[in-house]
Amino acid sequence: MIARRRVLVSGRVQGVSFRQATLQEAQSHKTISGFVRNLSDGRVEAVFDGEESEVLHMVTWCGHGPSLARVDRLEVIEVAYSEAGSEDRFTGFEIR
Repeated sequence: MIARRRVLVSGRVQGVSFRQATLQEAQSHKTISGFVRNLSDGRVEAVFDGEESEVLHMVTWCGHGPSLARVDRLEVIEVAYSEAGSEDRFTGFEIR
């Protein structure tokens, strides 16, 4: 089953290689696609598409992030995944 989650991560998550580590972790899972980016308010946003078990792994991973990060809050939003619309799909995982 394909799932999509949008994750907003708060804490010390910018300037600690959170995006790069998320990219590496996502690339180690064959079905994960989406993106990770810094937000102007100091949070990191990530969107994960893929097999539900792999998406849930990435959400859990974001709950602690890389060793230099300190995650204070993790907001997880389940997003409807449309099988019909190719515009809703990502190709690969990237840092934006």
